Amino acid sequence: MKLHAQFLRLHSHAADDRDENHTIETTLDELAAIFDCTHRNALMIIQKMEQHDWIQWTPRRGRGRRSSLRFLIQPEDIAVQSMMQAIDRHDIKRALDEIRVHSRSSTMQEHLQGWLLNYFGHHAEVRSDQQQIDTLRLPIRQQLYTLDPLYLNWLAESFVSSHVFDGLARRANESGEILPGLAHAWEVDATRTEWTFFLRKEVLFHNGKILTAEDVVYTFERLSRAPGRRLYHFIVRQIQHVQALSPTMVRFVLKEPNELFLSFLCTSRAAIVPRELNQVGEAAFGIRPIGTGAFKVTEMNESLCLLEAFAPYFQGRAHLDRVEIVQLPWATKLESPDMEDTASSFHIIHNPIPARDTDTAWSQIHSAASVRKFITCNTYKDGPLRNPEIRARIVACLDQRHVPSGVDSSSDSYEPLATLQIATIPEYRADAERVAAQLESCGYTCNIVAASMNEFKSSSIRLESDLIIFSLFRDRDEQLRLFDLYLNVSGHVEPHSRVDIERLLREIAREADHTVRAQQFEHIETRLMDEHQLHILYEKPVQTAYLPTVRGVSFNSQGWVDLRHVWFPPAQPPTPHT
Repeated sequence: MKLHAQFLRLHSHAADDRDENHTIETTLDELAAIFDCTHRNALMIIQKMEQHDWIQWTPRRGRGRRSSLRFLIQPEDIAVQSMMQAIDRHDIKRALDEIRVHSRSSTMQEHLQGWLLNYFGHHAEVRSDQQQIDTLRLPIRQQLYTLDPLYLNWLAESFVSSHVFDGLARRANESGEILPGLAHAWEVDATRTEWTFFLRKEVLFHNGKILTAEDVVYTFERLSRAPGRRLYHFIVRQIQHVQALSPTMVRFVLKEPNELFLSFLCTSRAAIVPRELNQVGEAAFGIRPIGTGAFKVTEMNESLCLLEAFAPYFQGRAHLDRVEIVQLPWATKLESPDMEDTASSFHIIHNPIPARDTDTAWSQIHSAASVRKFITCNTYKDGPLRNPEIRARIVACLDQRHVPSGVDSSSDSYEPLATLQIATIPEYRADAERVAAQLESCGYTCNIVAASMNEFKSSSIRLESDLIIFSLFRDRDEQLRLFDLYLNVSGHVEPHSRVDIERLLREIAREADHTVRAQQFEHIETRLMDEHQLHILYEKPVQTAYLPTVRGVSFNSQGWVDLRHVWFPPAQPPTPHT
């Protein structure tokens, strides 16, 4: 692969000096400088490229005479060869980095994407015993940092983790009904504070150990000890204690009733891990996880995650034998370019856009999920946004309406307005830039502060900013996400609004009727929007495109295709000639 990188470097340096025959005039001095090596090694590199029929080299001896080098192959072809070798070695990061560094235009990336359309997707291998081994290769643009349920930050991580781990309960793919998971049944007392779960017998972790109630106790004690603010932490704080009553019986005691507790147990955050994490430690467990799920992780690094079917899976073996998940830095031809939150593949593509140059017939279906981006005003901070007229004018700018007539900037008690600080995370910077451009067109000045996800959650950046950009993934867990969202929003609104929001959230936690809870959430949203403290920027539905050869397409609770049920028809043997 080093020779491939050297060819790309040479081709990139010679881009402006080639004639119409793809020929350059050069010297060994110049080549040695390009390759950063001695004359002798530069000549050896050139000779190797010539042996591979990549170039034609015509040396010319004598002072001042320049040798001739003609390129016989396109850099895109070399990049594809390098990519193939890297993927075979499960080390594609270096190849991707080289391609990004040495590609002067998008041509190389477009060429690679065309090749990847053939590489990724379903591949079947028929062994000598006629058994078909089905592999699904999925590219994602989000890097997978960890699969540890405690430290998940991104939806792509949650997507993969949901196939490696299980919870005590789960949601039905189609209806969203809460069904048994690792627990085959449960009971709740009259106070709605004591929940008793009965575990399935002889459920195996990927290391062969049997799941017991002690693993459940360890999982939730670990959640309660975790530092910082994490998703659904409001539920974890309500758990007074967890007790193993027998190897297959565990009891949760809540500080007060919470009707979202059972929904929480269906999420990736509440997935059960082995006690003491199989002695591998916190950091190592994220990339070498041990779960009870349908797939086990056999390898994981910064660019690749390999999953293999776990045959003893208690809900039935997956149809796929192997899943290879590769992190790519660019969007696919059928993928929307602003998709930062989804896992996608070529045989199964989330949020696709049609490719103009493909004749392949893709089937497209909607899931029940969508992504909503919105902005909130920090009215806890002493400043201009405490003035409802200023907030109304800002929302009007963001809504691309004219500033309300009769409202003049000179009437604002906080004029002239200081620079408005917009807080977000790097992945949403494009949204922040669009917001800033709209506000600046209305006469405001803006400053964007993009903090990492962990900094954004735990630091004071939000309380120091004027406008905060959030996102809400609307799926089967929407009410949990809304509760977490409005709990966060209550931390940067005026005291009287905070009191009202927290009161409504307490009522929601005690409300058993899902429909009534939905109405109460709508009441909070309406109030914040009426007071111009919250503004929805846009909402996009999650779509999935798949080739007709894919069977068993169903959505999990997050609106992604459930890999447990995906299958492909067996390869047809060739018809014998008669």
